[in-house]
Amino acid sequence: MASQAASSGGGNRVLIAVAGFIMQVALGAIYAWSVFRVPLTEQFKASVTQVNLAFTITILMVGFAAFAGGLWMRNTGPRIVAITAGVLYGLGIFLASFSTSLTILYLTYGVMAGIGLGLGYIVPIATLVKWFPDKRGTITGIAVAGFGLGAVVTTLIAKQLVPSLGALGTFRILGIIYLVAVVGAALFMRNPPAGFKPAGWEPDTTVSSDRSGRDFEFGQALKTWQWFALWALLFLNASVGIAIIAEAAPMTQQITGATAAAASTLVILISFGNAAGRFIWAAVSDKIGRKWTFLAMFLLQAVLLIAASAVSSYLLFAVIVIIIISAYGGGFGTMPAFAADYFGPANVGQIYGLMLTAWSAAAVLGPIIISRVVDATGAYTNALYIFAAIMLASTVVAFIVRPPKEADPVGAREAQGARA
Repeated sequence: MASQAASSGGGNRVLIAVAGFIMQVALGAIYAWSVFRVPLTEQFKASVTQVNLAFTITILMVGFAAFAGGLWMRNTGPRIVAITAGVLYGLGIFLASFSTSLTILYLTYGVMAGIGLGLGYIVPIATLVKWFPDKRGTITGIAVAGFGLGAVVTTLIAKQLVPSLGALGTFRILGIIYLVAVVGAALFMRNPPAGFKPAGWEPDTTVSSDRSGRDFEFGQALKTWQWFALWALLFLNASVGIAIIAEAAPMTQQITGATAAAASTLVILISFGNAAGRFIWAAVSDKIGRKWTFLAMFLLQAVLLIAASAVSSYLLFAVIVIIIISAYGGGFGTMPAFAADYFGPANVGQIYGLMLTAWSAAAVLGPIIISRVVDATGAYTNALYIFAAIMLASTVVAFIVRPPKEADPVGAREAQGARA
C-alpha cells in the first residue's frame, strides 16, 4: 500500500525532468569556450595555452565538485545543492567579466564556475534515476543531452554579442542568464518519496548479467573492481572524444582542405552530434544493455577513426566525426544508468559523482596525446591511428565487466557485515 501511494503521490516527474534538462543546457554552455578563446587571447595578449588553461581548470573542477555534490545531496536533498551550483556557476562567469589578468580569469571562470558546474551536473542525473527507475538510460540520456545542446545555444548567442561587447562583456550577460536558469530549474529539484515507483512498474531486484539487484554504500562500491572498470570505460571514451573536439577545426582543414568557415560549421554540427548521442546511445542501452552499448561504441569509433584518416571529402569526414562525437556523448548518457544498475540508485550521486573524475583526467590526457603527436609528425592521421588502437583495447574492459555480486569476495564480506 505504501508503494502504491508513493507511485500516485510522487509528483510530476516529467516537470522535474524538464527542469533537469534546462539546468543541463545552461551548464553545457561551458563547451562553447572556443568562441571566446581568440578574443581572450587578444584581450590579455597571451598565448593560446595560457588562455585555454581557464577552460582546463573548469573541467578539472567538475569531477571533484560532482563528488562533493553527491555527498552533500545525501544529507540535504538535491534542491539546495542545485541552487548553490547556480549561484557559483553564474556568479563565476559574471565575475570573470571583470578580469584584469589571467589569474582572475582562472579563479572566476576556472575555479568558481567549475565548482558550480560540477555541483550542478550531478543533481539532475542523481535525481532523475530515482524518479525514472523504469527508464534509467533514456532519462539520463535526455538530461545530459541538454548539456551537449548548451554549447550550440551559447555559441549562437555569443556570436551575436562578442563582436560588440567583447568576450568579457558577453560573460557579464551570460553569467546572469545562467544564474537565473540554473537557480530557477533548481527550485523543481527534489527526491521522490520513499517507496516511489511508476504506476504499473515493479522493480527488478534479481541479480542478473545487467544489474546487481541491490544498493551499495559509497565505500562498498569503491571496494569493488567494477567501480574502477566503469571509471576506465568513461575515461577511455572521453579521452578520445575530448581530443577530437579540441582539434576539430584545424583537423578538418588539414585532412579535407576545407575552409576555416566550413571547419567552424563542423564544430557546431558536432555539438548537435554530442547532444543527440547522449540520448540515442542511452536509449539503446535500455534495449541491449550498458556493457554491450559501450562495446558497440568502442568498435564503431575504432573503425571510424581509421576511416577518418583516409577520407578527403569534407561531407564524408563531417559525418564520420559527428558519429564519433555522438559516441563520446553516449558515454556520458549511458554511464549514470550503468552505475545505477551495478551499485543501485540510492547512492548514485556519490558513486557516479566521483566517477566523473574520469572526465577531468580525460580532459588532460586526450588533448595532450593529439597535440604531442601533431607537434612531432605534423599530421593528425597518426593521432587518429593511436586513438583507434585505444578504442580497440578498450573493448576488453567493456567485454569483461559484470555487476558486483554476493559471490564476489568483497561483496560477500560487505553483505556479511551488513547482516551482522
